[in-house]
Amino acid sequence: MQRLLIDRFGRKHDYLRISVTDRCNLRCVYCMPEEGMEFEPEERLLSFEEITEVVRVLAGLGVRKLRITGGEPLVRKNLEQLIAMLSAIPGIEDIALTTNGIFFASRAEKLRAAGLTRVNISLDSLKADRFSLITRGGNIKRVLESIEAAYRMGLAPIKLNVVLMKGLNDDEIEDFLQMTVERAIQVRFIEYMPIGHNDEAWKARYLSLSTVLERCEQRGWKFAPSENVYGNGPSQNYRIEGALGSFGLIHPISDHFCETCNRLRLTADGNIKPCLYWSHEFNVRTYIGDKQAMEDLFFRALDIKPQNHEMAQALMNEDQSHNPTERRMSQIGG
Repeated sequence: MQRLLIDRFGRKHDYLRISVTDRCNLRCVYCMPEEGMEFEPEERLLSFEEITEVVRVLAGLGVRKLRITGGEPLVRKNLEQLIAMLSAIPGIEDIALTTNGIFFASRAEKLRAAGLTRVNISLDSLKADRFSLITRGGNIKRVLESIEAAYRMGLAPIKLNVVLMKGLNDDEIEDFLQMTVERAIQVRFIEYMPIGHNDEAWKARYLSLSTVLERCEQRGWKFAPSENVYGNGPSQNYRIEGALGSFGLIHPISDHFCETCNRLRLTADGNIKPCLYWSHEFNVRTYIGDKQAMEDLFFRALDIKPQNHEMAQALMNEDQSHNPTERRMSQIGG
């Protein structure tokens, strides 16, 4: 009988997020500081062969979906090779990529041929100058070209990730929603999260995603829940009446989604994280080559996975039951 990754709260885990690097060509204001980041030396990153072996064991435990993240995953050389290796593993049905879109257009064809099935592209502003400000130097033209490349390659559904920040891009909510009216795309608004922040500055930018629904109503748009978005994960999805696309809300703080969590995370330096927010990590590298020991490690990780992440308590300055991670999002894999 097959062992499945089911935790003590009955949540079945069939999804692994794999960070292939902690490096990035951008310095988005919510993700990492402008300078002073220390990156893992290349020799400490899991090799493609090591990642493949971890996924092979997890596929035997019921993992079916993978997402390649970073940092920016496309700064890792020959990523197409890894995707081809992963897509050949029996049981793996879906391989998605989260990218900032700067390098994607030029590599979209090779990635698709290797086995990539879907793509999420980060786009926190539709205004070139503001996009450059948020990303500290990014060129929005290259991201828009990557969106078009994803369309050409048939990487559906195409999702845009928008971290909503009060006073910085919240005046563009209607513009992003209009995109979903005109194109078969999903815009996912994401609440600003306190991942790896050792100060309180993030609270000044935090904005509840109820604001998005309020803006819809103010605009006079009729909208309703949409259940037919593939790979929706923690997103609550809606469609404006008559729209070609849809929009989603990912609000871990105002309405956390932990009760349906189905994922584990593998960091670029070889640690399994059962929860994004808490500091718990289990190094998997020493168990590679020992299938039974690696399986046991995954179940130990699930045994301590908490019921929820308690980010809302952080917003309200309330006590928390575990220690939050000190790693930045780019070091974990977003």
